[in-house]
Amino acid sequence: MKDNKLRLKRLVYYADDLQKIDKLMEEFLKLSNAKCIFLIDKEGHMISNKGLVQQINGDTLSALVAGSFAATKEMARLLGESEFSVMFHQGSRDHIHISIIGDRAISATIFDEKTTVGMINLYSKELSVKLEKIFDIAIRRVNQEQQVEADYSESVKDKLNDLFKE
Repeated sequence: MKDNKLRLKRLVYYADDLQKIDKLMEEFLKLSNAKCIFLIDKEGHMISNKGLVQQINGDTLSALVAGSFAATKEMARLLGESEFSVMFHQGSRDHIHISIIGDRAISATIFDEKTTVGMINLYSKELSVKLEKIFDIAIRRVNQEQQVEADYSESVKDKLNDLFKE
C-alpha cells in the first residue's frame, strides 16, 4: 500500500508524455515571449525545461522553487487560504513567475521586459489546463498498471496455493 502511494506521488512519464509536455512548453514560450520555463514536480525534481536555460542550474532552481512553494503554502494556511497558486518575483533585469499546476507540478517562467507579468499569467493558466490533462492520463495509466499487477499477483498466489495443496 505504501509503495502504491509513493508511486502515485512520483509519476513516471513516458516518452510520449514528455513530447507532449515539451511541445506545450515550446508553444507557451512563443506565445508569452518568455525566456525559459521549467516544469518541476512538487518534490523539487525537474520534469522538463525549455528556452534559454543554459545559464541556469536547473536542479538548484527546481529545489528552491519547490521549497519556496512549500513555505508559501504554510503562509497561505496562516492566512486562512489552502495555498497561493501563483508567486511572482521581480528583479531589475529578470523576473520569475511561479505557478502551481494541479496537485502534481510547478511551472517556473523566467522573463524580462520583452513581455509582461499579465501575459505570462494568462498563458500560464492555459498551459496549466493542458498539462493537467497529460498528468491525468499518466495517473490513469499508473492505476491501470497497478490493477494489472494486483491481478497478476493474485493469480500467481492462487496457482501456488493450488500447487502446494496437492
